[in-house]
Amino acid sequence: MSQGNIAVTGEATDFDPAKFAVCTVMEVVNRISGKWVIGILLEATRGPVRFTELERSVRGISRRMLTLTLRNLERDGLLTRTVYPTVPPRVEYEATEMARELYDSLSGLVDWAERHREAIAVSRQGYDGRTAC
Repeated sequence: MSQGNIAVTGEATDFDPAKFAVCTVMEVVNRISGKWVIGILLEATRGPVRFTELERSVRGISRRMLTLTLRNLERDGLLTRTVYPTVPPRVEYEATEMARELYDSLSGLVDWAERHREAIAVSRQGYDGRTAC
């Protein structure tokens, strides 16, 4: 074994739970703030939803991005995926209790954005007008 490999092994044994917790929290916050996540979670919180229903309701999302986002949300414990043994197979996604708890915060954020949409648009126009060359 080379000297470089010994150092790597030593670093791997220095596990700091506090760093792991911070990393996990930031990963989850980043995941929840993703472009498509709020729309998917809002739909899934209403009840079981199929892939094609999500594809139609979350405007602009590609099939690939929807698949990746659903997998990540399932991995994080925010969605459950149920496959029914039919031909063709039927797959439904539903929000977990953890995601339902998050729903209140997300719906509050959506309500806030709707209430302030016009003010934000006016502010952007003013800013863009000042910075135009």
